[in-house]
Amino acid sequence: MKAYWIAHVEVTDPETYGKYAAIATEAITAHGGVFLARSGRHRQLEGTDRARNVVAVFPSFEAACACYDSPRYQEAVAFAKLSSKRDVVVVEALE
Repeated sequence: MKAYWIAHVEVTDPETYGKYAAIATEAITAHGGVFLARSGRHRQLEGTDRARNVVAVFPSFEAACACYDSPRYQEAVAFAKLSSKRDVVVVEALE
């Protein structure tokens, strides 16, 4: 089953976050992830509004988790922690 990686992000330091984004994109692509949405228009219906909303699809739940746990993505996370407030979740698709 495919899985979706969903992130809601408030960027506090765009320059440092750019370093995160470059490394993260490489790691996500290497694990079969494909971006479906990156920022763009949104409407917050409930909860905390964050301007950057990202959705990526992976071939499986395991691939999505392996990406997050990978050394390369964790290198990116170090930059994200310095430059943003984030909520990230992996959700397995129904089909």
